[in-house]
Amino acid sequence: MARVQLDLPEQFIYTHTINVRMTDLNTGKHVGNDQMISLLSEARYRFFCHIGFDQFDTDKQSIVVTDLVATYKTESFAQDDLQFEVGLMDFNKYGADLIFRVSKQPGGQLVVLAKQGFVFFDHQSHAIMPVPTAFREQFADLA
Repeated sequence: MARVQLDLPEQFIYTHTINVRMTDLNTGKHVGNDQMISLLSEARYRFFCHIGFDQFDTDKQSIVVTDLVATYKTESFAQDDLQFEVGLMDFNKYGADLIFRVSKQPGGQLVVLAKQGFVFFDHQSHAIMPVPTAFREQFADLA
């Protein structure tokens, strides 16, 4: 089977560093793919907090991740400082794609490239909803 190729544009607008915990390791003593997805989710949460969008305010709207692509470039280990660069691309009527570049710091060695599709979700109607105007306007230069 052909390996997935993920080429991401240089549209990173937020950076957050996470230190790898011993509990993030698998039996191979490196960060497992399941834990890396959890770390990507944490970076996504921090990004949305940074822009003032509370994913847990269920009286309003939240987001739902619709798909994920990740390409692993090298291993990461306990006590590594992983820098998560986050960006947005491919806006559509209901959402967009979050892009991630994860690298070890301070050296900058690439660990993971990832892309998560998401849609906005209205908890009142239990249905997807169009991208909120304020969100679209905040990132008009990327849309």
